[in-house]
Amino acid sequence: MPEPSPSPKRRGRLLRFGAACVVLSAVAGYVVVQYVTGGTDDPGCRVASGGANGATYEFTPEQAVNAATITAVGTNRAMPERAVAIALATALQESGLRNLTHGDRDSLGLFQQRPSQGWGTEKQVTDPAYAANIFYEHLAKVRDYTELPLTVAAQRVQRSGYPEAYAKHEPDATVLAAALTGTAAATLTCSGRSAATTTTTGPDAVRAALVRDFGRDALQQAGAEVGAQDASSTPSADPDAPAAESGGRTVTLPVTEDTTAGGRSVGERGWQLAHWAVANASALRIERVSYAGREWVSGNTDSRWRTTGSTSTEAAGSTGAGGGTGSVRIVTAQ
Repeated sequence: MPEPSPSPKRRGRLLRFGAACVVLSAVAGYVVVQYVTGGTDDPGCRVASGGANGATYEFTPEQAVNAATITAVGTNRAMPERAVAIALATALQESGLRNLTHGDRDSLGLFQQRPSQGWGTEKQVTDPAYAANIFYEHLAKVRDYTELPLTVAAQRVQRSGYPEAYAKHEPDATVLAAALTGTAAATLTCSGRSAATTTTTGPDAVRAALVRDFGRDALQQAGAEVGAQDASSTPSADPDAPAAESGGRTVTLPVTEDTTAGGRSVGERGWQLAHWAVANASALRIERVSYAGREWVSGNTDSRWRTTGSTSTEAAGSTGAGGGTGSVRIVTAQ
């Protein structure tokens, strides 16, 4: 005999239970997406492989700023590109490249470092530049880390409960590292839409961010050109930071042999600075970046680097990462 049909009351309970499961699944999926992508913003930024495989990675302006900081700290320590890729993959796994103020137990920041385990104070580990620096300090102590599988090298620093978790981020981290170290020229673009949280803009904000990521010594070594600021421009809080020129809206960063570190070429340093500026475009309201005869302009629908045809010293040099010379020019909205 066929089993009796569920009563209307029971059917109602089953329907409500099913609906609740669907809602919970949707919420869980949303949380995962937000964690991986870095928030509710549209991706906004894109990096493409400089190789033949055509690999790409899309990410948010928030993630771009943090990735650029991690890379700048690594190159200033003369760490190789592989070290930068390891650091980026680790931050992708630990925080989705977001500077988190929460985590498991007392884990905080980009790398979910724990103050109770000697990584630093809460304030320090939530400072992206400090967090990246202390990560590299520990990574440098890992014997032959450049020869190890990425997930093994990362795990020897992090000592995570999920030692294989870093491997899945290696392709994206590798593409990001190539662009942000300047190895792959003109491969990182962003829409440049102003961030809602932007509070400080203009050349002074660019100078402060450059000092934050690259350090005062690195910028002094670059011999950044100093131009006259307009009357409305606020004096920089850091007198050693590169000053603005051209009506107070342009920061010019000369790129010479003296600016390179860790055996990197002049062109790689130039493209690192140019990509750094694009990564920070939304946060700092940067409108235009030019280097080595190529130019990125905020708000373009395709956000491509375009050939300028300029023969000025600021744009001189090869479009390849190994041959660019001259200066990186950063033009702000105000």
